[in-house]
Amino acid sequence: MNKKVAFYTLGCKLNFSETSTIARSFEGEGFERVDFTEKADIYVINTCSVTDNADKRFKTIVKQAQKVNPEAFIAAVGCYAQLKPQELADVHGVDLVLGATEKFKITDYLNDLAKNDFGEVHSCDIDDADFYVGSYSIGDRTRAFLKVQDGCDYKCTYCTIPLARGISRSDTMENVLNNAREISQQNIKEIVLTGVNIGDYGKGEFGNKKHEHTFLDLVKELDQVEGIERLRISSIEPNLLKNETIDLVAKSRAFVPHFHIPLQSGSNAILKKMKRRYLRELYVDRVERIRSVMPHACIGVDVIVGFPGETDAHFLETYNFLNTLDISYLHVFTYSERDNTEAADMEGVVSKAVRRKRSKMLRGLSAKKRRAFYESQVGSTRTVLFEGENKQGYIHGFTENYVKVKTPWNPELVNTLHEIQLTEIDSDGLVRFEFVSELQLQD
Repeated sequence: MNKKVAFYTLGCKLNFSETSTIARSFEGEGFERVDFTEKADIYVINTCSVTDNADKRFKTIVKQAQKVNPEAFIAAVGCYAQLKPQELADVHGVDLVLGATEKFKITDYLNDLAKNDFGEVHSCDIDDADFYVGSYSIGDRTRAFLKVQDGCDYKCTYCTIPLARGISRSDTMENVLNNAREISQQNIKEIVLTGVNIGDYGKGEFGNKKHEHTFLDLVKELDQVEGIERLRISSIEPNLLKNETIDLVAKSRAFVPHFHIPLQSGSNAILKKMKRRYLRELYVDRVERIRSVMPHACIGVDVIVGFPGETDAHFLETYNFLNTLDISYLHVFTYSERDNTEAADMEGVVSKAVRRKRSKMLRGLSAKKRRAFYESQVGSTRTVLFEGENKQGYIHGFTENYVKVKTPWNPELVNTLHEIQLTEIDSDGLVRFEFVSELQLQD
C-alpha cells in the first residue's frame, strides 16, 4: 500500500505554490496525496507568520491532524518554521520542523514515519537561503499560482518576511516560461504570478545584484505563451509598478486589468516610520496612470491599521485618502507586533480596541468601494471564467477585471470562458449577468 500524505497551507498565494511543488516531490516518491481531513501517514503544514492569527492557528491544525490519525507523522515547514522552529517543535504531536532551505528537501528527512519523542528541527541561518526553487500550484483547475521570485531586500519596520525568506532572488526567465507552458498543457485557463516582491524580479538566480531581466521583460515574454488565456499580476509595490508595465497590460493579449498594490498607510508620516519606499503622492500617480489607460481596471489595496504612533489624525488621513482614491477594494490588516522587528520596540502603541475599531471602519469602506466599482461595471460586456464549486445552487466566476458574478449551477460551465453582460447587483453583493452568446469563447 502507498503511504498517504496530506497538506495544509496557511498564508499567501506563494505558500500555495510551494505546497503544490512539495506535494509533487512526495508523489515522485510514491506517496498518495489525500485531503487534510482524511487519514494520512504524514501531515505537512506550511506555515505563515505575517499575522498573529496565523501563528495561533498552527496548534489547532496539528490537533485536527491528530484527531484523524493520532499515529501520523506531522511536519511543519514555511515562514513560521524558519522564524521560530523550536516553538513549533515544542507543540505536542509535531515530529519535524524544516526551515527555509530544507523545506523542498522534506522527503530526504523521512527515514521512517515513526513518531518522535520530540520535534526534530532542521533550520538554517537565513543568510544561507540564497538559492532559488521554482514552484507552481495546480490545485484549482481554473487557476494556477506561478512563483517567479522569492525573498525581499526591503527593510519595512513591521515585517518578518526578509527574516523568514532571505534576500530577493528570482527564477530564470527560461524556468518561468517552461513552468507556464507546463501549466498551459493542463487545461488551466489562468495563471497568477506570485512572489514576495515580484516587481523586484530580475535579481540573479543566486541573489546577486546583476539584473539579467526586468519584470517588464518577464511580462512581455509570458504574454506570448500559447494556451494561457489569462495572466494576473498579484501584489506589486507601487514604486516598482512602472508606466511601461501598466501600458503593456493595457495592450496585452493575456494580462488582465487587475492590480493589487500595497499602500499600508495614507499618512506620509506613518509611511516613513514603516520605511516604505514611496510616499502617498506616488501612489496617487500610479492609480491615475492605471485609470488613464484602463478606466475599467480593478485596483486592490493593502492597508495596515494600528501601527505604533498612528494617532486618530493619522488614521483619518488614511481613511480620507482612501475614500477619495479611485480604487476597487481593500485588504485590511490589523497591526500585530512581530519579534525581531523595529516596529515592535516603537513607542506610541495603539490599543487593541482602537486597532479593532479602525479595522472595522476600513472594512466598511472596502465594502462601499467594491459596491461602487461593481455598480460602475453594470451594463458592460466582460469575459467570465467560471470556478468549479457548487455554492448553494450557484456557480461563481470572475471577470477579467475581478468582478465576482453568479448564475444557477451548471457543471458544464466549470473552467470555461464566456462573454457576458453584467446586469444587476444581487442582494448578496454579487453580480448577475446575461450571456452575450451561448457560444463558448475557448474550449
